[in-house]
Amino acid sequence: MKTFIIYITRNGELLARRLRGLFPTARVGRFKEISLSDIWDSAEALIFIMATGIVVRSIAPFIKDKKSDPAVVVIDEKAQFVISLLSGHLGGANDLSRRIGEFLGASPVITTASDINSLPSIDLWAKENDLVIEDWDILPRVARRFIEDGVIKVYSEIDIDLPSGFMRVEETESADLIITNRKKAEGLRLKAEESYHTVGGTQGETSGVHRGKQSFPLCDPVFPPVRPLILRPKNLVIGIGCNSGTTASEIESAVRSLLEEEGLSFKSIHSIATLDKKTEEKGLVEFTRRYGLALRGFTSEELNSVEGLSISGHALKAVGARAVAEPAAILAGGNLIVPKRRIGNVTVAVALRSSETEKGVPENRESSRTQRSGRLYILGTGPGDIGHITLRAIDALMEAEVVVGYSTYIDLIKDLIKNKEVITTGMTEEIKRAEKAVELALEGRTVAVISGGDPGIYGMAGLVLEILKDRAPHQSLTVEIIPGVSALNACASRLGAPLTHDFACISLSDRLTDWETIEKRLHNAASGDFVTVLYNPRSHGRQWHIIKARDIFLKYRDPETPVGIVKSAMRDNERIILTTLKEMPLDEIDMQTTVIIGNSRTYIQRWQDNRYNWMITPRGYERRFNNS
Repeated sequence: MKTFIIYITRNGELLARRLRGLFPTARVGRFKEISLSDIWDSAEALIFIMATGIVVRSIAPFIKDKKSDPAVVVIDEKAQFVISLLSGHLGGANDLSRRIGEFLGASPVITTASDINSLPSIDLWAKENDLVIEDWDILPRVARRFIEDGVIKVYSEIDIDLPSGFMRVEETESADLIITNRKKAEGLRLKAEESYHTVGGTQGETSGVHRGKQSFPLCDPVFPPVRPLILRPKNLVIGIGCNSGTTASEIESAVRSLLEEEGLSFKSIHSIATLDKKTEEKGLVEFTRRYGLALRGFTSEELNSVEGLSISGHALKAVGARAVAEPAAILAGGNLIVPKRRIGNVTVAVALRSSETEKGVPENRESSRTQRSGRLYILGTGPGDIGHITLRAIDALMEAEVVVGYSTYIDLIKDLIKNKEVITTGMTEEIKRAEKAVELALEGRTVAVISGGDPGIYGMAGLVLEILKDRAPHQSLTVEIIPGVSALNACASRLGAPLTHDFACISLSDRLTDWETIEKRLHNAASGDFVTVLYNPRSHGRQWHIIKARDIFLKYRDPETPVGIVKSAMRDNERIILTTLKEMPLDEIDMQTTVIIGNSRTYIQRWQDNRYNWMITPRGYERRFNNS
């Protein structure tokens, strides 16, 4: 979601920073510094940490309607309550309040009637099932009746699952909700309306609305709906053939004319289908964009594969297809219900989408998980602080069904993967993690394999790809490697600019590489005057490796060569040490530490009474700016 978190006080700011754990991509800003007029139309969620009265007065000029307003949530500074203020259902403020409440340990405050009565929201249910509400003015009356009676009667011409409290009926006359693509439903009236009548009394008497044996005064908010609420299923596919240069207005006029004649609702259009070459026709593209309709194209060969249709000599001569509108509608929809009709420069036909699609099942859905195309994300989570994870990595984590990783790295991103299936193993069990991730992805699941830092730098990317190399079939598997901020980037930024010239990276772990090879590389890096980054410098079982590495460098470097030591970079327990090669505090170094040894030109710059101490490796620019 495009989310904004807005605060006033220092305490509010601290709470806003906490919420970044739940909304890492949110923009956080102080009240008045973020202009509501600039963000209102584009925002999906606004989270205010302040008094409700301030929020109400601030947003009042921008409120339009429940179909377009963003979700607005208000939190008090002590994080005791989370109030769903605006767009609770369609905007998602109710669900957002519950999520925030769970994250902060606060109480969500939900006031929408359906929620407090534990009933489904009609408008939200319609949205989730891709049903278009015909007349929003009728919705409040139908919803009010639903809340009072606890039951709502539904007549539906499509196969659809109904939630609790929705009762299916076989006749439109008794329905509160009618789900249909037929225009004539607009003229229907509720039979129940006949049992309502207004009693006019003389002056001094109480006029009222009667239902059954009960009588309600006119000021009571219970009024009978004038007509049932019509919901339009988006289950019509329009096949279109048109001459080149046909305008969007002419195409729209032809479609509306045909649907009107056939008694079908324009709001029930799901998509437009045509010849593949026509998907770039300016008028057709403009028409589909105007109403947010999908546009599908089929080749002449595909259109000609549909048998039993009348042949269009014009289409056959012009594009090599025996027909366009009818076969395109059938291929994209299913059952042809309105044969083609020529209206000016446009030929229009209508198909009804299959029941599977009407129920919200994607077209061409595979029948089992093993037939689905799996996705495998191999991503880096950066140095540990969630503020340094890339947006692409966050998107992949949100999309993933399963997250696989080393338990320490999983703990660092736990706020991003709530309600995900998580598989963790300990250190040295990388193969087990990689094999499990590949296995799940080949089953058709969306899997995220995580590495600390960058997955391609001493990370999981190489191992996963090696395992994939020998696994078949994986032709349908999509693999994406998503970079992250590596330890060398993070540590270098904390130290200053030690890597602005040529450098080498060497891991001192001999678990997978023999020490003889590591030692040879250390000699080469030291003698070549490379700035050298040492990963995995010291563990409980390898106390002497860092000592040996230091001694090798002392053979080639001045003992006063600057050395930067960063432990737990960008995490809560971060520790930074600037020292020299001969003074390296070996006891401060462990597996959470990265060591950067400077080259012969690296120096330490101390500024502002040692407030800023930078380790700098010059690139050579000083010769240029000194001569300029």
